[in-house]
Amino acid sequence: MALLELRNVSKVFGGLKAVDSVDLKVEDEQIAALIGPNGAGKTTVFNMITGAYKVSTGDITFNGENICKYKPHIIVEKGIARTFQNIRLFKKATVLENVMTGFHCKTKTGMLNIIYNPMMTRREEQEVQEKSMEILKFLGLDGVADLQAANIPYGHQRLLEIGRALATSPKLLLLDEPAAGMNSAEKQELIKTIRSIRDTYHLAVLLVEHDMELVMGISEDITVLNYGRRIANGSASEVQNNEAVIEAYLGRKE
Repeated sequence: MALLELRNVSKVFGGLKAVDSVDLKVEDEQIAALIGPNGAGKTTVFNMITGAYKVSTGDITFNGENICKYKPHIIVEKGIARTFQNIRLFKKATVLENVMTGFHCKTKTGMLNIIYNPMMTRREEQEVQEKSMEILKFLGLDGVADLQAANIPYGHQRLLEIGRALATSPKLLLLDEPAAGMNSAEKQELIKTIRSIRDTYHLAVLLVEHDMELVMGISEDITVLNYGRRIANGSASEVQNNEAVIEAYLGRKE
């Protein structure tokens, strides 16, 4: 049984079918990619997986459970976390505080505990801080933990958003164009980081990415969309040699 499975999933906005009968699978601890031209429906698929958009038709199962009816915060609790194409950090908060917010869905203390059991609240806050620092150290960001998120380099902001997602303890990490705006050296480091995340945290990764060097260099399974429909699925070599993909996305060599 796949960790994540989309079966015949469609999304309609008015008269526009943005995603049309798409099938997709992600296995445990697999690094998979979803690619396609602009407007192919990739981010719409992400938004349906995470509950931001409701599925028009079809089913999405995660860990064997249909998650189509759940709201985004429940899906996070179930074990799916994501980053965004446009970075969505708390820019005025520190790097450490940004990661700590990711633990919110896992903490047990509420308002009553803050009032009547402050010791428990302080203990849990300390644990969250320690775990957040572990994530920052893993990502090489522990040296900037006390800086405002707005004041660290762009590539570090990308990593910080991944760190905040990791704080939710996901089984599946969705990365929406994680290499956007990165230079070549940063992209190579990102490939190493994604593999290390998979191996260290024992999770699966599904990424949307336009950078073909990164996609082909890291993905174990690739699904290609065009005009909302799946036109190919397979390994990097299979996708690269697929005629439909060459015509629709990668382009032909003269």
